[in-house]
Amino acid sequence: MVGPRSLTARVLLLATLWSGLALVVIALVISALYRQSAERAFTDLLRAQLYNVINSVSIGENNSLVGNPQLGDLRYSQPETGWYWIIEPLGTFAAAPLSSSSLGVSKIAVPSILNVPFNNRYERFYPLTDAFGNNVLVAETEVVLDSEGRAARFRVAGNLDAMEEDIRAFDRSLYVALVIFGVGSLIVNGGAILFGLRPLDRARRALGKIRQGEAERLEGDFPREIMPLVNEVNALIESNRRIVDRARMQVGNLAHSLKTPLAVLINEARTLEPAHQDLVRSQAEAMQAQVQSYLNRARIAAQRESVLVRSDVEPVLERLIRVMRRLNPDKDFNLQVEPGAVLAMEQQDVEETVGNLLENAARFCRTGVWLSAVATAEAPTGETGDGARRTWLEIAVEDDGPGLDPGQADEAMKRGRRLDESRPGAGLGLSIVREIAGEYQGGFRLVRGIRGGLRAVLVLPSVSRDVA
Repeated sequence: MVGPRSLTARVLLLATLWSGLALVVIALVISALYRQSAERAFTDLLRAQLYNVINSVSIGENNSLVGNPQLGDLRYSQPETGWYWIIEPLGTFAAAPLSSSSLGVSKIAVPSILNVPFNNRYERFYPLTDAFGNNVLVAETEVVLDSEGRAARFRVAGNLDAMEEDIRAFDRSLYVALVIFGVGSLIVNGGAILFGLRPLDRARRALGKIRQGEAERLEGDFPREIMPLVNEVNALIESNRRIVDRARMQVGNLAHSLKTPLAVLINEARTLEPAHQDLVRSQAEAMQAQVQSYLNRARIAAQRESVLVRSDVEPVLERLIRVMRRLNPDKDFNLQVEPGAVLAMEQQDVEETVGNLLENAARFCRTGVWLSAVATAEAPTGETGDGARRTWLEIAVEDDGPGLDPGQADEAMKRGRRLDESRPGAGLGLSIVREIAGEYQGGFRLVRGIRGGLRAVLVLPSVSRDVA
């Protein structure tokens, strides 16, 4: 997926911005260089035409200027074109001036030498607007024509609009070419970037398979630059697995070491007087349940963040239903589970939570128990839910017994509280269910079901099939 936080999008955006900026700068530089070249060529053309005119004119009989410059350009003979040549006598030389037919009877002003001085070649160039509104550039020099010192001013004017039109035509062609080149470059760069980043996308998909429980490590052929990251991730997964196994082993050892002393206490309680027997046995059973509860919490905390914790829901619930049917042949147990549902929990914790709820429901129901597991978009609320996971599974256990009022439901989930003292138990079942659900950032609540009995609802984290 390409989005604002995507590495591909960032690289493409930076490449696009850099390419666009570079092409704009290149266009401006090339256009400026071409303008300089065109202006220099225009000036050189006028200088060459100026000296052609000089070479074509002399002083004839009757002290007059004679000559007919042929510059090879029809614009000097067409009127009002902005291309002119003019020869004007200077000083005491009183000959009639000569000019191209394109100028007609119009005149071109001569600026002061103070404003436009001659260069070291005794030339000067200046722009002005002629009588017809053309912007022209004038090349001027003064030449002594004979040994008697008679001189004339020679001027050649060229239309600057022609040069500007040529520059604009070049700029249009340049911009079109650069746009085509830029679009082509972006397509090629985009393809190269997408191709170059494909290994990262493969790594993302491989991580998604690990989160879905379809793989236990990153597998695949990755480039040399990514292999250190792949190796570190695999090492982290392996280290996490070892930590979980070690924690599970230590918890099992502790549970085993406490199991025998507590069993001895319970058995020895039978030899006591009846008044003390019930007290010692009930307290020992409570100790046993509480030790198991805290051991479960320690085990869950050790493996909760592992990405490898997965449990298929359907076989676990079917096995629990079969056990309950054998233990309660007079009760009806119904199961409805969403196919392919997977919980992000240890199987042992799923069995303990749902098993506790099934035992309570079987104890208080009249005819049957209904167990369902369906996906839900509603995240758990309250102190046990963080709402941060993408997918959730709702597991509901409902019976047709007497049910509980809202106040009784809150009381029933408190540790060690029993609403029915006539039935055996330590009063820890529902509190344990609530604690285990909370350790997995899930939720647990008791409500009245549609059959009039109690409906115990667990909202637990499941595995999303759309891992992004």
